[in-house]
Amino acid sequence: MKISDTYRTIASKSEEVLYKEKNSKFYGYTFPVVAEEEINTILEQLRKQHHAARHWCYAWKIGIEVTKYRVNDDGEPSNSAGKPIYGQIQSYELTNILIVVVRYFGGVKLGVGGLINAYRTSAQLAIETSEIIEKTINVDYCISFEYKDMNKVMRIIKEQGIRITKQELTLDCKIYISVRKKKANKIKEVFSPLYQIKIKALKSR
Repeated sequence: MKISDTYRTIASKSEEVLYKEKNSKFYGYTFPVVAEEEINTILEQLRKQHHAARHWCYAWKIGIEVTKYRVNDDGEPSNSAGKPIYGQIQSYELTNILIVVVRYFGGVKLGVGGLINAYRTSAQLAIETSEIIEKTINVDYCISFEYKDMNKVMRIIKEQGIRITKQELTLDCKIYISVRKKKANKIKEVFSPLYQIKIKALKSR
């Protein structure tokens, strides 16, 4: 079975985009996020920045192998704002992203169809101004061994092109490494026969 060990996200927050429809203005933004706590802070900042706006609608998706998401219409008719925004996150196959569309009401009602189009288009424009990047899903390991086995461990690390993230080198040594998910089992198998060297998986990220 082929292991998928990459995901798509954005490198940094987008520039502000503006979409106009019948005098209403829709300002779109994307933000890279990895925790829900970040989202409230961003929304508070946008509400201060656009204090005269009528709606601050958004959608977010967080996680890599296990994901969660939320949509918010913020007073617009049900499913006319948050869901179309989230649809663009799905369309571009992104995660760890928040998209906010801020609406200034222009005095003319757009109807549900018009709102869906406006929020979807604003989200799409914001994504298109963002730098989309592909990241690898990595598994972190801790290798524990005695100092006398240092050369053996370092030789394997060099041969396999493994990235070291941290080292604790005393009489009992620990080296922390990060490996792409699809190579993780192979790397573990290389160390496993060496009974005096212990390798322990920490987490995927």
